[in-house]
Amino acid sequence: MRSVLFAFLILLGVTPSVTSAADNIVILGDSLTAGYGLDEAQAYPALLQKKIDEAGLKFQVINAGVSGDTTTDGLNRVNWLLKRQAAVFIVALGANDGLRGLPPELMEKNLTAVLQKVHSANPGAKLLVAGMLLPTNFGPEYTNRFAAVFPAVAQQTGATLIPFLLEGVGGRPEMNQPDRIHPTAEGQRILAENVWKILKPVLENVSREN
Repeated sequence: MRSVLFAFLILLGVTPSVTSAADNIVILGDSLTAGYGLDEAQAYPALLQKKIDEAGLKFQVINAGVSGDTTTDGLNRVNWLLKRQAAVFIVALGANDGLRGLPPELMEKNLTAVLQKVHSANPGAKLLVAGMLLPTNFGPEYTNRFAAVFPAVAQQTGATLIPFLLEGVGGRPEMNQPDRIHPTAEGQRILAENVWKILKPVLENVSREN
């Protein structure tokens, strides 16, 4: 809930940061981004903020993660996030589509539409999309179709692909809470590393361009 409140405060123009709107990094996501079951400071967006600060880069991370969101939910609320510009926009959705067995074709359509909306509203924003994989118990046909969506969306939209958000966390009980779905604090640290490997050079390029 705090993540949602923070995002809406940003949209209303109430921000604790001294950075400009063009220095925002918006992460549109679900419970993995919101940090379900943990303090917001333990979620990977907050951990990314620490890495950004330590690197001396001037960006403000906006955690726009809402637990339970599907790609359809993300598409329905992205317009609110576009009321302010961002230097980087990360889409980390799709896990709930997969867990609910929703059509990968719908997920691809939604993710593509989200990124197209961002580009249309803010052509200068760097776009990233976080890849996701499903457990093998969903069957090879569905899991393969699901996994193929994210690189396809990246190719179609020109977004940079984060290969697998849950790399090193998914399927490892010790890295997940008792529900075996949501990462522990240590798992969130790994998520932050997975994103940071891709995000850091993007931010460095943005800083040089400015």
